[in-house]
Amino acid sequence: MGSLEGRLLFAVPKKGRLQQPTLDLLSGADISFHRSPRLDIALVKNHPIALVFLPAADIPTFVGEGRVDLGITGWDQVVEHEARQHESPTNSRARQIEKLNKMSKKTKEGEKEIEVPEKGDIVDPRQLVGKNVVTSFVGLTEEYFGKLEAEDEENSRVIAGGSVEAACALGVADGIVDLVESGETMRAASLHPLTTLVTSTAVLIKSPHPSPANLPLITLIASRIKGVITAQRYVFCQYNIPRSLLTEATKISPGKRAPTITALEESGWIAISVMVEKKEIAGVMDRLAAVGATDILVLDIANSRSA
Repeated sequence: MGSLEGRLLFAVPKKGRLQQPTLDLLSGADISFHRSPRLDIALVKNHPIALVFLPAADIPTFVGEGRVDLGITGWDQVVEHEARQHESPTNSRARQIEKLNKMSKKTKEGEKEIEVPEKGDIVDPRQLVGKNVVTSFVGLTEEYFGKLEAEDEENSRVIAGGSVEAACALGVADGIVDLVESGETMRAASLHPLTTLVTSTAVLIKSPHPSPANLPLITLIASRIKGVITAQRYVFCQYNIPRSLLTEATKISPGKRAPTITALEESGWIAISVMVEKKEIAGVMDRLAAVGATDILVLDIANSRSA
């Protein structure tokens, strides 16, 4: 492996549900690398960047302490890191993290929820004050219950654990705080949610004190990743419509900023081009057709640069 000197250090998840979406984002941003087996550092071929593969939970710490310049991790991990730092006597501005980009919904991890037994009598998080709560997100959980404890003058016992969904059945916990994606695991454990503490998606985060020489490259990477995210989220829609119906059409498809309007050779007709969110495109096409639009085309966006 070559030297890391002069390279921007970019932390990415080494495993887990965030790894493949992150690698897809890097590919879309034209960050090319080869990772040798069993090595957690890979040198990027076409930029002065070194990718550092770390557990997602460790990335906020490495970024916050300035050991790496950039990182991609879950927002829940960032919130947990910040909750722990608020309690640390060594907390300082050097540990703060700047969020640059929120990733697309393709990288949504799930929600951190308080879960309790379905057949129990706990229906409100305040009922867990003074009881046992098992979680792997101790900082986030203690911060949440700390606010409730201030009102009730009782202390919950937050216990760090791994397989937290089994804790209630084993009598270890009265409730848990865990990541919930589809909810199937919790239902299988006869648990149901009380409230959501944080919704997690992948985020691009930056150290507060990167090397000044790396700032242009950080801006470039953030711009490229934002472009990939935009391309994942939107499609390009084109259609023809009588000019007299322009106001109605643009209400249906206003575009990301504004529609592009082009006059057609046929008198009284125009062509409109807009970006539309993928999740809405089917309904938009139906409504456009209903008001008189024709030749409606939808195209995928390979990449983009947009504000």
